[in-house]
Amino acid sequence: MWAAPTALISFQRAVTLEHFDPFLTAAVADSHGIYDSPASRLDHTLAYFLLVAVGDGRTAVQAAEHLMRVHAPMTGIEPVSGKRYSANNPGSQLWIHIAGWHSVLEAFEMYGPGPLSREDEQRYWAECAIAAELQTCDPADVPRDREEVRAYFDRVRPRLCVTERAVEGMHYLLWTPPSKGWHFAVGSRLLSLASIPSLPRWMRTLGRFALPPALDPLLRLPAKAIARTAARRDNWAMIKAAPYIAPMSGAILAAHATCAPPTTPTTITPQRARKLYGSKGDAGLWATSRVGETA
Repeated sequence: MWAAPTALISFQRAVTLEHFDPFLTAAVADSHGIYDSPASRLDHTLAYFLLVAVGDGRTAVQAAEHLMRVHAPMTGIEPVSGKRYSANNPGSQLWIHIAGWHSVLEAFEMYGPGPLSREDEQRYWAECAIAAELQTCDPADVPRDREEVRAYFDRVRPRLCVTERAVEGMHYLLWTPPSKGWHFAVGSRLLSLASIPSLPRWMRTLGRFALPPALDPLLRLPAKAIARTAARRDNWAMIKAAPYIAPMSGAILAAHATCAPPTTPTTITPQRARKLYGSKGDAGLWATSRVGETA
């Protein structure tokens, strides 16, 4: 599902959705990465999620450790509440994680093959919980099924809000200026026609990017046709276009499409992978993030 063309729609949906958390908005705005180099920043973020989903244990752990190091300096004060934020904060990391995995399922069901079987959906959320262990999330807080995901969104909704910087960030991601590359500007606008209809209407209204409800079915039909066409021949069209839009993510998708069966067809837990392949120098950083600054 993470390697399907619908994942591109879900990724734009997720990074837009993240801005409803004021602490994530502050981290994104203060670091300024999406404004300085949106294509590179988003490519690296998508590449991380892809590596966790389709990579081996060594690669996933090393990618997670790199992400932790990148996020470690991202601390500051959220201007609306006056509270301190940290990009590695467990609550913020859980919001990012659930926004991503929920968006992948939403786009896959809306534009891809359709709803999963009961067994596949159970497996999907079980894998979501495993992937969360690579971040600073508390495993006990990770939803394990669709009902728990709904309960999670209901629980966090009172602290969601839209600030001036959140609206700026969401609009920038949905309609990136041509000055950042015509291909990325065109791509973001085309994706927005599919990602916006997948979001709840209250979010669209709050984020000031609402489309007339009558347009939803008209936009979903061509998006579904394009996604299904792009999925043919092992995502050939998407892999060929990736070097111009998201080269790192494209390389991962290409390797995934052509890789041989694993030499050791066994699975290990994130804890075991971290012990085998992780850096001892990051163990303290991990522990500090788990018990450190709270939003």
